[in-house]
Amino acid sequence: MFTGLVEKLSNVVALETIGAGRRLTIFEPTFQPEIGDSIAVNGVCLTVVSTHEGQLSFEIGPETLNRSNLGQLKAGDRVNLERSLRVGDRLGGHFVQGHVDGIGFIESRTRNGDWEDVWFRCPAVLTRLMVPKGSIAIDGVSLTLVNVEADRFSVMLIPHTQAVTTLGFKQVGEPVNLECDMLAKHVQKLMGLNQPLE
Repeated sequence: MFTGLVEKLSNVVALETIGAGRRLTIFEPTFQPEIGDSIAVNGVCLTVVSTHEGQLSFEIGPETLNRSNLGQLKAGDRVNLERSLRVGDRLGGHFVQGHVDGIGFIESRTRNGDWEDVWFRCPAVLTRLMVPKGSIAIDGVSLTLVNVEADRFSVMLIPHTQAVTTLGFKQVGEPVNLECDMLAKHVQKLMGLNQPLE
């Protein structure tokens, strides 16, 4: 479980193919995790499988590659990192599971002083789980939804978010990982309205 408050913007060292999956290595010497610890990488909960001199390695399976943008990473790319929530930690964002529902794409970016309005396009099956002023995790960043339409939505980025996450430099057309609010998903299922996420 995570909060959607990114701790580090770190560099990818390598993404190697291993059978049907990938092995992702990131350089982040300040975390010093144990093998088996969970870390959200661009909002995807991954398990640390090895550590060496500040390099953290993770294994990514086919399902995760299909649902997220992690398979498109390359050496030198920057990614958002967040360590898992501990009991007793303050919850500043919202409950984020690290289970990405699908990929969206940046549609537009409009400056509003130091702030920025950003629109994202995504499948309608995801926007049905969104409401204005509700929560969304984008590349693992907890954000408040501003507008929600049939197949797109918008958020407003404060200067801090622009400075310390991938959302500050990603360009129009680039993919982002989306995780909808888990409460919305449970309500949808209980109401008998759930449809498979595609």
